[in-house]
Amino acid sequence: MNAREELLKIVRCPIEHTPLHEADAELLDRLNRAIEQQRVIDRLGNPVTDPVPAALVNEGESWLYPVIDNIPCLIADEAIAVQPWQRPEPSPGTDDSTGPT
Repeated sequence: MNAREELLKIVRCPIEHTPLHEADAELLDRLNRAIEQQRVIDRLGNPVTDPVPAALVNEGESWLYPVIDNIPCLIADEAIAVQPWQRPEPSPGTDDSTGPT
């Protein structure tokens, strides 16, 4: 068993205390598109502006923790909530702010 596998056996989500696993390429792609569109904030409400090349995500895929220079950032306040940016991206030319008429 390599060091990465050993680490994943012991680390837990600091918020929910559930096991973590590596985020797959599809999740990272959606996250990075949302970051480009300025739709991602951390747990404290700070905007996430840098692309995330790798991340760990909890079992329920509700919290994501960026991996920077092969080091997981497991600070709860810097966690990224997955659900808010998972909403469908707005279609070009639509304006959802007006509501029903």
